[in-house]
Amino acid sequence: MAYFSQFPVLQYDMKANGNTRLVPDIFRKIVLKNKYKDNFVLLDSYDVEPGEKPEDVAFKVYGDATLHWLVLSINSMMNRYHDWPKSYQAFETYMNDKYTNADGIHHYEKVQSSGITKVQGPSDYDYLIEVDSSDVDGQSVSNYEYEQRLEDQKRQIKILSPQYLPTFLTEFTKLIRR
Repeated sequence: MAYFSQFPVLQYDMKANGNTRLVPDIFRKIVLKNKYKDNFVLLDSYDVEPGEKPEDVAFKVYGDATLHWLVLSINSMMNRYHDWPKSYQAFETYMNDKYTNADGIHHYEKVQSSGITKVQGPSDYDYLIEVDSSDVDGQSVSNYEYEQRLEDQKRQIKILSPQYLPTFLTEFTKLIRR
């Protein structure tokens, strides 16, 4: 289901010359309720593979690449080029554009002494705290490692379980056409 195909249309004079065209009402917006975004029963975890696009995930999970908007919406991704994990090539270009020295030190960190003190998953760094370079227990983190961690966190997304897709799409269509 293409995203804008569900929107009501309106007549719009694009050139202010009296000639109107039917266009989707793009000012309509539906905010996904937390019942979808925070419900562990409705959602599955998904690890985005390197180079995979939202369309690829939608096709793999739902059999329909046009449902990429749902993958992005469930994960509150407003900008697919900034919020979605970059391909290897795009990441390397980003690093070269942002840093003169990708191997330079970004910050220092150490394992915190209270609260969460152990790794909770492959891209979990909540057990670490940033410290000053003079801290004897501090370990340096390079610019590259820091940015790679951010990318790894972006790779862990949620998807709506396919069994709930028909119900979700029916409700979405009703709401958007109000």
